[in-house]
Amino acid sequence: MIPPHMEKYCMAYQSPLRMMRLDEVLNLTGLSRATLYRKIAAGTFPPQHKLAERCCGWRAGEVDLWLRNPVTFTVADLDRDQHRDAA
Repeated sequence: MIPPHMEKYCMAYQSPLRMMRLDEVLNLTGLSRATLYRKIAAGTFPPQHKLAERCCGWRAGEVDLWLRNPVTFTVADLDRDQHRDAA
């Protein structure tokens, strides 16, 4: 088990496709729930992916990309990152 204070540093060692739930995203980013959804609406935070009827999550790799550059991140950065990985 990873100590809570070390979880954010272990992000690079986890699968970028791993799905993170809301509480984990809020703890990792330090954002409030309202701010997170405001940023999603503005296109400055990765959107959530629907996992089931009443369940959604965020891909760890997308959240990690935001954490590397939270000030200037836009959803277009996700497309650029995917094209880079495909090349």
